[in-house]
Amino acid sequence: MEITFDMIRVGAEYRSAGRTVTEADIVNFAGISGDFNPLHTDEEWVRANTPFPTRIAHGLLVHALGEGLRCPELDGWKIIAFLETQRNMLLPVLPGDRICQNYRVTATTPSSKNPSRGVVEVEVAITNQKGETVQSGYNKYLIGGAE
Repeated sequence: MEITFDMIRVGAEYRSAGRTVTEADIVNFAGISGDFNPLHTDEEWVRANTPFPTRIAHGLLVHALGEGLRCPELDGWKIIAFLETQRNMLLPVLPGDRICQNYRVTATTPSSKNPSRGVVEVEVAITNQKGETVQSGYNKYLIGGAE
């Protein structure tokens, strides 16, 4: 079922499916992004120079994985545009950590040009298997109307 702007309510909360972050994810993201910082690619360097037990996932990788996780309630939204995103990286994500993305609708603003559509702002928190918030921030979407 397609979910249009008029169907979205401030205060609604949703939780995505989970996903385990793998070593392959980190290696592949380093190759795609060109970010070969030793924090992500050199386990011995990480142990010698940080409090972390192993290399950590790129913050932008975790952000991207979170956005890709299925969330049946949001999958039906009539998203016309992904307008804005912001994240605070709070805790490291290690290979083997399982993440999921949590959403809370914080604002809905009808379009001045076409009030059947509008901007929806969603607070986002990515949590790990321990329930710790590893990233927090927000997304803004332009949501279509029933036309």
